[in-house]
Amino acid sequence: MQKHSACSVWTSSSCCAASAGSQRRTASTSSSSPKRPDSRRIILNNPKKRNALSLSMLEALRENILTDVDGEDLRVIIISAKGPVFSSGHDLKELTSTQGPEYHTKVFQTCSEVMTLIQDLPIPVIAMVNGVATAAGCQLVASCDIAVATEKSTFATPGVNVGLFCSTPAVAIGRAVPRKVAMEMLLTGSPISARDALLHGLISKVVPEERLEEETLAIAQRVCQSSRPVVALGKATFHRQMAQGRDAAYATASKVMVDNLALRDGQEGIQAFLEKRKPVWSHKPEQVHD
Repeated sequence: MQKHSACSVWTSSSCCAASAGSQRRTASTSSSSPKRPDSRRIILNNPKKRNALSLSMLEALRENILTDVDGEDLRVIIISAKGPVFSSGHDLKELTSTQGPEYHTKVFQTCSEVMTLIQDLPIPVIAMVNGVATAAGCQLVASCDIAVATEKSTFATPGVNVGLFCSTPAVAIGRAVPRKVAMEMLLTGSPISARDALLHGLISKVVPEERLEEETLAIAQRVCQSSRPVVALGKATFHRQMAQGRDAAYATASKVMVDNLALRDGQEGIQAFLEKRKPVWSHKPEQVHD
């Protein structure tokens, strides 16, 4: 078992069927059933502080995300939380004038690094939300590739109410929901329900609380069944082309489709379809050579 020097996040690596697991406060990684593709579960585990994204929590989250991220077995990461609050956002005690602008800058830079890291990873990241996600906690949900939430979950950017407009959460949220919805959230601080979050595209699925884990792991299992390099290429291309105009996006995507076909797993998938069999993925970014 490999230990990490973190107190608010722990991970478990298993075959897309991990349970919520332990009540441990240290971050740890354990591996089981290595014959099947692996998922990593990262659990925000500081419920007494509403899983606030303090600097130490953000650093622990970054460390756990990056651990063995290039390993061939890792297919998907799931981020969830202990307690009734997924995350309340930044720890406001760290944002008083006592710490000063240098510390504040480090907090927001680290937060931005974590959020962009999630989207830049070669593997999908799924948020599993059961409760309240506000400010940077809502930003974390918006930054994930997929988000599954329970019916009781709510989402808000209430910083304006305490004199700190949620400008950094707005980057992720404004790219996930329509502009006027984002502005209403940002300007009023009012929470939206899970159903409204689904309607506007902040999350991808709403499920009863008792089915949250089952539904999330079912999605993770589907991801695990695909070729790792194909998924990595597709995820990177999606985020890249979303920032481009239509014509540039088509040019980018068309080139990547050709690159995808040059992958060994790209050709394996097509051959398997034509031969009416299941593909046997190599999970290696190798190209087919003439």
